[in-house]
Amino acid sequence: MLGQYLITFREALEAALITAIILSYLNRTGKRYLTCYVWYGVILAVVASLVVNVLIFVVYSALDRLSQFLFEALASFIAVIVLSSMIYWMTVKGKSVKQEMEKRIEVITTKGAVVGLTSVAFVIVFREGLETVLFLAPFIFEDAISTFIGGAAGLITSFLFSYGIFLAGMKISLRNFFYFTSILLILLAGGLAGYGIHELIEYYKESGVRLGYIAEPAFNLGISADNPFHHKGILGSIFAVMFGYSVSPEWGRVVVHFTYLVIMLPLMVWLHEKEG
Repeated sequence: MLGQYLITFREALEAALITAIILSYLNRTGKRYLTCYVWYGVILAVVASLVVNVLIFVVYSALDRLSQFLFEALASFIAVIVLSSMIYWMTVKGKSVKQEMEKRIEVITTKGAVVGLTSVAFVIVFREGLETVLFLAPFIFEDAISTFIGGAAGLITSFLFSYGIFLAGMKISLRNFFYFTSILLILLAGGLAGYGIHELIEYYKESGVRLGYIAEPAFNLGISADNPFHHKGILGSIFAVMFGYSVSPEWGRVVVHFTYLVIMLPLMVWLHEKEG
């Protein structure tokens, strides 16, 4: 549930903050009458994101068990790719996102305000909504109730948080905020990468393909399935979602998970220092 909360909170907060920047700019420049077009774009984007969400799960439900393994693996890998690119973008652009958005809105309001504002709001919110759907897909297949609760909690708190920032005059350092949350999301993405490999291994096992040591357990913690610290237990499932924890992971899963972290964590820290 914590992983789902963090994903939704981060993505919804990013969309809400950028929307708040647009609204704040319109208020400061005496163009408050244009704010309704921003909200039109936001509403359309939310509806479009929900439609995509429903389509994904309709397709998933129609698949047989073997195809579901492959679908979950694909969803995990797509989530890792999009999440990694988003972390990179925010690490590089975090400190200047406010200034860049205000320049873009200034151009829009001097040319085609109605279509421009609706379009930019739609693109921003729909992008974050689509990313959220992709990130949550692997989790909802495993635990739909926890994913829904965590997602709803993340959505609500992100709106409250961004509204508080809006009232405070956008004083928060977005760069530092996204830096620290990016560290947590890299840990989560590493777990997703490992989970995707696990689902691929399950797919090939069910298909009768022998993968050798790649599918062999790298270690076994000896924790029984009824233990709360098992990766499907009450406590263990939290670490499973957050960090890709498993009591008996395959070698393929461990190698991919570890490799992702070894590459992404130093890269993100280096980019942060470089852009600082």
